[in-house]
Amino acid sequence: MMHPPALAIVGWSGSGKTTLLARLVPELRQRGLRVGVVKHSSHPHPLHPEGSDTERHAASGAAFVAFATPAGVQLTLPEPAEPVLSLLARFADLVDLVLVEGWKQGPLPKLEVWREGLGPLLAAERQDVLAVVGDAPVPEGTRRFSPEAVRDIAAFIQQCLRDGSLRATN
Repeated sequence: MMHPPALAIVGWSGSGKTTLLARLVPELRQRGLRVGVVKHSSHPHPLHPEGSDTERHAASGAAFVAFATPAGVQLTLPEPAEPVLSLLARFADLVDLVLVEGWKQGPLPKLEVWREGLGPLLAAERQDVLAVVGDAPVPEGTRRFSPEAVRDIAAFIQQCLRDGSLRATN
C-alpha cells in the first residue's frame, strides 16, 4: 500500500516537537503543500470517554467510528498496534506530505528535535535521522538547524520531497 511522502518529527518529551510542528505546518502550506499531521504515541490513551456513545460503537466491533461535530471529525479505526503506515495510505490523495509527531521506532525518515538534558541524541545511533533541530553536535553528513529557522527547515523538507528521500525504509 503506497502512502504519501512522510517525515517523523522525533525527540524526547519536552524537546519542542509540537511547537516546531505548529510553526512548520503554516510555513509549508504557504509554500503550496497540502500537509497532514499524525500524532503518534506509544502509550495507551482513551479515544472515547467512558460511557459515551462512541465508546459503545467502538466496543460493538464497528469497522470505524467517526464523531462529527461543527468543529470537525474525529475518526477512530480499529487497527493493529502500528497503524501509522496504513493510516497514511488512506490519505494519499489528500496530501503532499504527512508529518508524524513521534514514532521514533517507525520506518519513516526522521527530523530530530533535541534539547540538552532530555536524552541522548538519536542521530548519533540512527541512520534514518536526516537532520537535527537543536544545538547538539551532529554526525557528519547530518544537517542541523536552529529551532527558530523554520523557513530553512521547510526548504530542507521541500528538497527532501524533490529528491524522494521521504519514503519509509521498510
